[in-house]
Amino acid sequence: MTLTAAPPDAEVLYAELLRQVRERALADPGLQLVGIASGGAWIAERLHADLGRAGKVSVVSSVMHRDDFAQRGLASSMQTLVNFDVNGASVLLVDDVLYTGRTLRAVLNELFDHGRPARVALAVLADRGGRELPVAADLCAAEVDVPPGQSLELARDDAGRLRFVLESLTP
Repeated sequence: MTLTAAPPDAEVLYAELLRQVRERALADPGLQLVGIASGGAWIAERLHADLGRAGKVSVVSSVMHRDDFAQRGLASSMQTLVNFDVNGASVLLVDDVLYTGRTLRAVLNELFDHGRPARVALAVLADRGGRELPVAADLCAAEVDVPPGQSLELARDDAGRLRFVLESLTP
């Protein structure tokens, strides 16, 4: 599905992603969900609960492995918490928006700091194109066209409902 113009309905996309992840988890019962801080962690938490899984979901931060660390510095975000043995595991990284692929590159480096998984797949709510690295999502709820000069950001309200907002990249 390709969407354009207004930001997509994140709750509709979440329902589609849940369907895809449920199918993947049935085929691979040992699948470990790992949210990418912060929007991906929100989605992974909901997926974890909706799949009836106990315990806390794992979260991986890209902060320490970003190639733009010198410009960004330490951003305030969730810290990495991996609560399973990564060695030999089947991992599904979960993120909100796939864009350049640079966050995913950093997250893979962080994940491999914790061990060597048997396989790693990626699930995203939205793929907006614009790749700078050869990265693709294995599971994706929608491809989204975002106007030039804008970013697609995931927000969450106090009740946990998700929504996308378009934000201008220029001040």
